[in-house]
Amino acid sequence: MPDIGPQHDLLSVLLIDDDVVSREVMATVLTLSGYAVHTAAGGDASLDLLDGGACVPTMILMDAQMPGLSGNRLIEQLRARSKATIFVISASNAPEGMVGAADGFVLKPLTADGIQKLLKAHKPEAAPSGSPDRSQPSGSAESETPAPASSDLAVNPETLAQLQEMMPQAAVRQIYTAIVADLNRRLGALDTAIANGDAAEVRRIGHAIRGGCGMAGALQAARLGELLESGILESNDNQLDNRSSVVSDLRIAARRLESMLDAGFPA
Repeated sequence: MPDIGPQHDLLSVLLIDDDVVSREVMATVLTLSGYAVHTAAGGDASLDLLDGGACVPTMILMDAQMPGLSGNRLIEQLRARSKATIFVISASNAPEGMVGAADGFVLKPLTADGIQKLLKAHKPEAAPSGSPDRSQPSGSAESETPAPASSDLAVNPETLAQLQEMMPQAAVRQIYTAIVADLNRRLGALDTAIANGDAAEVRRIGHAIRGGCGMAGALQAARLGELLESGILESNDNQLDNRSSVVSDLRIAARRLESMLDAGFPA
């Protein structure tokens, strides 16, 4: 992530997400909004940051679905180490118990505008002393998704315009470069999972693609990730052919994003 934007010691966020693209987008927007941002790729890594004193956050944003330490167990460990406000973020509905344990729930894709509105609505200086009110945790914040464009577009033009307005061109390029690299890595993992008949892994990879690509408005890839995550392809007798077709379309989506980078974001 580029080192850009002012940082204020009292405005610190710990971002916990195993998806590199989601971390890249949210960390960049948070930094540009004046927050000191610390990132962790999982629950154990986040606890190491807190235990080592490297991070004293006023707000924690944690993904709902991560391998290893996650969910309610992670929230309990975070509560024991920090007084920060905790928001659960997910590309799909989080388990009710997890939402109730946190201070709020935010649905991905969370756009640049959505992140800024969340920060404004929950300024650390205005946080009440003592235990936070969790009477309506799921209503604390909502994602602000731009009016949907065609899901066949490589990138939602509204999302792209938002990112270009709030950050340098180099930072925008870095985000979409990370998406392409992540897609190419996950395509290899998808081939393996499909060959092994591992439906759960296919859905997990689809969830990650949907969340990460959705964050940056990569519509075509996000739609294909949602298809894989939904499991709808598994109910068809031709499920192998269907999955292979989606993987082929994902490769096309990745190439379209690469072409966009070459055309619109010259090095």
